[in-house]
Amino acid sequence: MSLDVSPQLLAEAEQGDIPEDAFVETVRTSLPYAYRLISDLAAELQGGTAEFADNQTPPPSEQERGQLLRALASDAIRGSLERHFGIALAFQNCHRVAAFHPGARSGATYARFTSPRSQVLNQSPEFRDC
Repeated sequence: MSLDVSPQLLAEAEQGDIPEDAFVETVRTSLPYAYRLISDLAAELQGGTAEFADNQTPPPSEQERGQLLRALASDAIRGSLERHFGIALAFQNCHRVAAFHPGARSGATYARFTSPRSQVLNQSPEFRDC
């Protein structure tokens, strides 16, 4: 299971839409490693002058790697985190997450980061089974 959903949030969802902040809080508590990593990247991006901030350090365990993969594989989770932090996310390999300014999606740097060429160049044997 990706998220630990409270009975209250589940009941709200059964009745209709839920507040996005409640969903983001569920993500924060359910996937703490992924949330913290993305939060740190957003802070680095917003506090600096670089076009993007990225993580190149593998997660400390398979549990953390799983959290990151679940967060980025879900459109709902990924989109909510992007809106919450005011960023655009890009993802390579098992752990290389990058935070961009939202308008960067139409730019050359984002296109280069998300290109098949960059994906191929960022492969290595230790990532084969991640």
